[in-house]
Amino acid sequence: MQELNFPGYQFRFKSNENKSLIFDEVRKKFVVLTPEEWVRQHVIHFLHSEKKYPLSHINVEKQLKLHNTVKRYDIVVFNADGSIHLMVECKAPSVEITQDTFDQIARYNLVLDATYLMVTNGLEHYYCRMDLENQRYVFLKDIPLYGIK
Repeated sequence: MQELNFPGYQFRFKSNENKSLIFDEVRKKFVVLTPEEWVRQHVIHFLHSEKKYPLSHINVEKQLKLHNTVKRYDIVVFNADGSIHLMVECKAPSVEITQDTFDQIARYNLVLDATYLMVTNGLEHYYCRMDLENQRYVFLKDIPLYGIK
């Protein structure tokens, strides 16, 4: 797999029926290793190792209902009170981050109401904080460490 713009992490791999699998520490199982999954697993390790987010507060690939359609978010991090601290949208490294990507995560956030958003293709990372009063996002250099608002 392609080298990404994250620190180096140790992953567990295995093969099954000619497919490469990677172990997901959150879901506690091996999942098919696609380019997008490669990015998602790096983000999980980044959030846990660098930003100190507890694995128990991280949720991966769950469904949400948006305007009578079922969508699936990539990663959500909960606060201790159950509110959503961060939502992450992961794309494969070959996928360019565009306004459409931000529109997608903003639509999801109408339902989830996360304080912070992260969009990444593993090579480029964008972070923002929701400014709900003015209905816009404020771009940041980074996301805060766990426990810091």
